[in-house]
Amino acid sequence: MNETQTQTKEKTALDVPWNVVVHNDPVNLMSYVAMVFRRVFGFSKEKAEQHMLEVHHKGRSVVWSGGRERAELYVQQLHGFLLLATLERSE
Repeated sequence: MNETQTQTKEKTALDVPWNVVVHNDPVNLMSYVAMVFRRVFGFSKEKAEQHMLEVHHKGRSVVWSGGRERAELYVQQLHGFLLLATLERSE
């Protein structure tokens, strides 16, 4: 593989979207989780509640997708609010 192919492959891998996933936990109230989504992501009340209910009923919700750097920032912010959040590559 030549240098151009290697650089292209690395750039493509970096361009893959990343998902911010919030997982259900037995500690936080549903109203608190919705409030955090509104504060961190600027969601409307309805969108925040939709994601909160998905977390509650399905155990997880992909709340944001995009570049890795911003995704990592969102995960850190959610951890600051004591929510269980992870980062995963989008498929």
